[in-house]
Amino acid sequence: MKRNETLADRLREVLLDGYWIANTNYKKQIQSITWEEATQKIGTLNTIAALTFHINYYLAGLLSAFEKGKLEISDKYSFDLPPIQSASEWDQMVTEFLTNAEKFVATVAQMNDAHFDEPFIDEKYGTLLRNIEGVIEHSYYHLGQVSLINKMIQESKI
Repeated sequence: MKRNETLADRLREVLLDGYWIANTNYKKQIQSITWEEATQKIGTLNTIAALTFHINYYLAGLLSAFEKGKLEISDKYSFDLPPIQSASEWDQMVTEFLTNAEKFVATVAQMNDAHFDEPFIDEKYGTLLRNIEGVIEHSYYHLGQVSLINKMIQESKI
């Protein structure tokens, strides 16, 4: 299997339809909760909505960078979630996340394997491969948080 296919499969696993590593994925987690649950604060933890926004921020930013050849996102804005005050606002966020996840997977699947060892935008960011692997690792890290926060919310209802 080519690297582009392997990476796309790993991204699909964590974002859209996998169960192998975490026994869940973002799509399953965020489609199974209400907007009230997504915005429910548990202590000092981020909300599920904030974590969803955070991962989507990077997916959208990297998709733009792939298209424009310029990185226009900054870590300092990655948690700047606008308030969510309704089911329709949460549904819109979920739809945007899933659309970007699908686009990101499809884009990686179409990449030329020779480009994975090239610098990503600027040499200071490392290679394209390193950055895509970073998206996978970062997504699993926060998926674990989403899953645990969701369990805490569901257990608080019992």
